Amino acid sequence: MSQDTNRKKLLEVKNLKQYFNVGSKNEVKAIDDVSFDIYEGETFGLVGESGCGKTTTGRTIIRLYDPTDGEIYFDGTKVHSLHGRKDQLDFRKNMQMIFQDPYASLNPRMKVRDIIAEGIEIHKLANSEEEVTARVEELLELVGLNKDHSSRYPHEFSGGQRQRIGIARALAVDPKMIIADEPISALDVSIQAQVVNLLMELQKKQKLTFLFIAHDLSMVKYISDRIGVMYFGKIVELAPADDVYNKPLHPYTESLLSAIPLPDPDYERNRTRFAYTPRPSNGEEEKLREIAPGHFVYCRESDVPGLQEKLAKY
Repeated sequence: MSQDTNRKKLLEVKNLKQYFNVGSKNEVKAIDDVSFDIYEGETFGLVGESGCGKTTTGRTIIRLYDPTDGEIYFDGTKVHSLHGRKDQLDFRKNMQMIFQDPYASLNPRMKVRDIIAEGIEIHKLANSEEEVTARVEELLELVGLNKDHSSRYPHEFSGGQRQRIGIARALAVDPKMIIADEPISALDVSIQAQVVNLLMELQKKQKLTFLFIAHDLSMVKYISDRIGVMYFGKIVELAPADDVYNKPLHPYTESLLSAIPLPDPDYERNRTRFAYTPRPSNGEEEKLREIAPGHFVYCRESDVPGLQEKLAKY
């Protein structure tokens, strides 16, 4: 892939494969030869329909799954070769995850203070209980909650507030990168924008790098610098956010865009939504190819001239 020489690669994913039920008739290729890079300080959006492999990608990167094949490098270190306790702790500290379900991801038996403090204590980031408490209160205020909330239990909060607690927990260890796995999909629409705006503010303040996973392409465009579109375990298009939205080249990306509603009655009356149907194989190799600088499409070599012509017409 083309390299941005002005920025440091924080994450490199190379030919990643994650298969389940390997060798059985029920084998599932959740991730099938996926490659992408994420640069320091950017938000990389990963989008696609349910079951396309985007959550599995995030969980494999953060070592919740061992990959079937391929390599993942974080800050120059091969992630799945880390075995020593110190190396694994360093990795866990520098890469955190915000989970999709704010109800299931918080231990109902722990107070908010203990949920957020757990990482601080494991990584020995404070010298006393008073320091831990002060840090927890600071984090709660940072994510828009009251410091007095630290003595409550998760069931006493709304979904949006719980997700803020999850964000505070992820920030507690000063990570370099956060994987946000559909962090707004379980929230009311009125709360979604608040949480996304909070993440964008925190990124600027804390100089964070995000892998933002979602199925809502319009929200991903709003927060992301670049977007990878996934379909059945493969990235079918990868480009800057504006190009994916305004200059889609892969038919699946066009299909996703056709499903986005707009607050315009005239547009909605005439909106044509179309389904994506994969082409049958003709024996020619399909892979992610660079159609224009930074704009990649999963296609055949013979497709490239037509895609370049299509891009030029936008």
